[in-house]
Amino acid sequence: MAHLRYIERDGVTRDGQQGRAYGADTDAADLRAFEERGRGDRHQFRFIVSPEDAAELEDLPGFTRRLMQQMATDLETPLDWVAVDHWDTDNPHTHVVLRGRVGSGRGERDLVIAPDYIAHGMRLRASEIATQWLGPRTELEIQRAQEREVQQERLTGLDRQLLRRAREGSVLLKARGRAPSQDMLLRARLQHLEALGLARRLDPHAWQLADGLESTLAAMGRRGDILRTLHRAMAGELRELVPEPAAQARIVGRVHAKGLHDELLEQPYLVIDGLDGRAHYVTLSAGSDLADIPVGSIVACQPVPLGRAADGHIQAAARDGIYQASSHRASLQAGRHPRAEEVLTACTRRLESLRRGGVVDRLGDGVWRVPADLVERAQAFDGRKPSAGLAVEVRCHVPLERQVHATGATWLDRQLVGGEGHEVPAAAGFGAQVRQALEDRLDVLETQGLARRQGQRVVLSRTLLQTLAAREVEQYGRLLEAELGKPWRAVPDGQRIQGIYRESVQLVSGRFAVLDEGRSFSLVPWRPVIEARRSRTLSVTVKGSAVSWDLGRGQGIGR
Repeated sequence: MAHLRYIERDGVTRDGQQGRAYGADTDAADLRAFEERGRGDRHQFRFIVSPEDAAELEDLPGFTRRLMQQMATDLETPLDWVAVDHWDTDNPHTHVVLRGRVGSGRGERDLVIAPDYIAHGMRLRASEIATQWLGPRTELEIQRAQEREVQQERLTGLDRQLLRRAREGSVLLKARGRAPSQDMLLRARLQHLEALGLARRLDPHAWQLADGLESTLAAMGRRGDILRTLHRAMAGELRELVPEPAAQARIVGRVHAKGLHDELLEQPYLVIDGLDGRAHYVTLSAGSDLADIPVGSIVACQPVPLGRAADGHIQAAARDGIYQASSHRASLQAGRHPRAEEVLTACTRRLESLRRGGVVDRLGDGVWRVPADLVERAQAFDGRKPSAGLAVEVRCHVPLERQVHATGATWLDRQLVGGEGHEVPAAAGFGAQVRQALEDRLDVLETQGLARRQGQRVVLSRTLLQTLAAREVEQYGRLLEAELGKPWRAVPDGQRIQGIYRESVQLVSGRFAVLDEGRSFSLVPWRPVIEARRSRTLSVTVKGSAVSWDLGRGQGIGR
């Protein structure tokens, strides 16, 4: 569902509006119904249709429908799919999501597509349709397209030709006087690669290609794409651009733009206008839901922690270097662990991953040999993996300008209080905007009696954050009374309350759970662990800024 939300996001149409999904026989596909139909599918196909001359096609939906109709003919079965056209890049393209099941009733079965058809057949069919619609490309058009590739700093079709012709990394071209035009283009490309340090001339007609040429050019192309994305996102804002933050970078700032860094692997990116006065292109962990990160929100990004919670469970359950799933299950059940099977599944998956990395050995079904220092070795194993992107935390969903006069406890207020998560803004760029916003917020707090200036010194109320949050919770609670038909009740400090978790609401002060106590309801600071227990009875104790949820079985979870 997150992927479907992404492809139908705002700003992807020709006029910058929200994308609209369509199907084989509808211009307004129901994505939720499509997701429900495919919820039990074993797999799903996702691909991008990206004609080189998409802008000239004009009718992308018609082109996509024709392609999917041809695929259905080739595969000899009707297909259930949805698609969304994107016009927000230099090359218009279409995202297609195809269900992994076909047929109905007793005839329903998995859709299996031959790898060769996925790798070549689909592209061939799309090319044939494009040729039918636009006519064949002339030799002049092909030559001009290749001439544009000569100076490009990315992997091109000319480079692929060179790699195919290379023998032990060297390429031999014909003498210039009798060389065909194609060889002349390849010679020009080699001269450009030589200037980039990616090829070395051996004699007038031979070049040695640099090791890793293909991956280097692909990386250069990605960097160029990133820089264009940064320029487009920061248009009108003078910033130093950081296309590749350091692996251990910690970045705090305002989300300026978002999207998918790798659309097929669904790895998101954010363009962050940083507190340090620079604009950063940040790739997130695959699977991060961009719907929870509004443009304009304040976020903090940092490296994904090494290791897993399962590592500690495995090490604690191991005896004399042997981990047995059966013994671990018995131990968890004896301790009345509320999620015993979830823990065992996570441990099994982690052990399989560590086995492939040579950290543990499988001795039999559910039996593993593990080292005494498993946690440390597992962290080292994670550290050897390629960067999977940064983890992101939304510090405040409300844009900076709205925080100045907001009722609740804002990110600006937490900056004023200092302590954990406090960052010093730079004197330029977004940092300068934050400095001014802090001054304006202080003026607002002074009028409310929550702060006062003493020369260069600022004195804040000791309970500033709690007071602001309580005001917002009460204000929202009173508004919610009419909708729920029962009174809002403030949570007494230190007192345990119980109710049914109905839903969560996002306020300036943070996310809160609506706890239905029967005759009244309360708003309690939300924690991710309770989301799987919606519509269940939970108990919670709030003491100052500490929140402790009792999930009904086993130990409670708090912060």
